[in-house]
Amino acid sequence: MTAPKEALLLVGHGSRSDASDAEMRALHGLVAAARPGVDVALGFLEMSDPPAGPVIDRLVAAGATRVVVQPLVLFGAGHAKSDVPAIVVEARSRHAGVDILFGSPLGLSRPLVSVLGDSLEASGAAQWPLLVVARGTSDPDANGDAAKAGRLLAEWNRSQFHLVAFTGVTGPSVTEAVEMTAVLGHRRLAVAFWFLCTGRLVERARTQLGELASRHGIDLIDAGYFGPRPQIVPLILERYREALDGRPVVNCDTCAYRAAWPGLAARVGQPVGVGHSHLAEEHRHHH
Repeated sequence: MTAPKEALLLVGHGSRSDASDAEMRALHGLVAAARPGVDVALGFLEMSDPPAGPVIDRLVAAGATRVVVQPLVLFGAGHAKSDVPAIVVEARSRHAGVDILFGSPLGLSRPLVSVLGDSLEASGAAQWPLLVVARGTSDPDANGDAAKAGRLLAEWNRSQFHLVAFTGVTGPSVTEAVEMTAVLGHRRLAVAFWFLCTGRLVERARTQLGELASRHGIDLIDAGYFGPRPQIVPLILERYREALDGRPVVNCDTCAYRAAWPGLAARVGQPVGVGHSHLAEEHRHHH
């Protein structure tokens, strides 16, 4: 039997920030270099080109007989649970003879905690009060994972006080978190961004943090975000191998698509493709 020709499609969210796109492409380059025998490509859900769906078509046209579609997202919210799976389902309908597999989001892991933990220590913020900034979502499961990420990072950094703030959709906001820090009397604060790459949300949060720190007389250290670091590549390849082995990791117990939450009951059983999955096709719709 002829071995399948392997391909790996990394799917990023997309951004209006050129710096974000550059970092995502750099991460793609690192993954491609680590798997020279695999056709590694990059596609996006929105705002950036190329859209992910047509990239699958190009991989198949180039001879791929097995394609792993790996979302480059940190938590299992709507993009990982609905939008990227819709791209997979639509691609399977177009390429019946090709094995198209879905990879899990990167999720919570020691490698990710260690990347930001090491950044905090290198920046001189070990044991400082800590603010972890994450991207907010309407998915309770993902927001809960963000809270756990904050706690794990605080444990790594030996921070006796920590807060998790969100850049939108849910709270507390960055402003609320810094105001609370000031009210409690902390005059120094380490900040770590649970973001894969930079972008408008990170840039806006950094502006807010600088203004708030100046207003309240807080000494601020910014330990940054993950970025296209070699330490992240093994985690991406682990998710790739899990998909090949047919054992992607998903959490259903607290997923709003499986278990009703107040105000979100209509989401239970909702089919895939309710968000940005229209971008699996050639057309582009900017939000």
